[in-house]
Amino acid sequence: MNAVRRIRLVAVSALTLAATLCLGTLDSQAAQPAAKLVQDDCVKCHIQPPADVASAGAGHKKITCFDCHAGHRPQSKNNIPQCSQCHSGKKHYELANCMGCHTNPHTPLNIVLSGNITDPCLTCHSQQISQLKEFKSKHTNLYCSTCHNVHGKIPACTQCHKPHYAEQTQADCKKCHKAHMPKNVVYGKEVPNKDCGACHKKAVDLLSASTAKHKSLACVYCHQEKHKMVPTCQSCHGTPHPAPMMAKFGTCGDCHSIAHDLNHWSAQKGEPAKAAPAKDKKKK
Repeated sequence: MNAVRRIRLVAVSALTLAATLCLGTLDSQAAQPAAKLVQDDCVKCHIQPPADVASAGAGHKKITCFDCHAGHRPQSKNNIPQCSQCHSGKKHYELANCMGCHTNPHTPLNIVLSGNITDPCLTCHSQQISQLKEFKSKHTNLYCSTCHNVHGKIPACTQCHKPHYAEQTQADCKKCHKAHMPKNVVYGKEVPNKDCGACHKKAVDLLSASTAKHKSLACVYCHQEKHKMVPTCQSCHGTPHPAPMMAKFGTCGDCHSIAHDLNHWSAQKGEPAKAAPAKDKKKK
């Protein structure tokens, strides 16, 4: 074999090897999957939205960025989704201008309500409006945003109302008053006489000074279930006296005065005033 032929064979072998290596590299590259974005990639550019979701994302904490933002610019010209993409099937979701209240979709329940707003609130809070309409009060004529200017905020009653007594707390108010039906005063057995005495001072003062057994009872023991409920004496005492006596004295109070001041009669209640001492007649 001459030198020229040997050189040709070496050249062909080298080209074959190079082609084989090149094709193998291309096949290897083609076999690798295309790069895919993950949640951590979003944070590299968009720092604030994930932080907002983490701090106050509510239900949005349960989803990923890609559940809402299916694409990214420039491939996706509009990568801001509509709320209706996920939220549907309720009357509230039919309201226009979601961003009017939910200004930041990454903190959807951080809602500041400006202006006079009621109707949008009622699409979720139907029980409250029912109470306001059934038990009418000055609260009935207010806008929801008058008291709840931030979504979920429960204002202190003393924001508008003077307390019944100096140390009264919000919890004390709620023992008797529900904000959406404040005049329908209903209380439980745990309400102390001090709370009642804030409005009914005379009755509590008389009861505290009494020597009768009623002194040891709580106001709510007799005035049960509802404000202004006045029980009959018979509900506890039955009919303790013979019929002829009851016929002569038509009410228990004819003899026993009032429940807060049993058996104690004052001049103002009909006790005869003591006669003034007779003046000595001047001797003539």
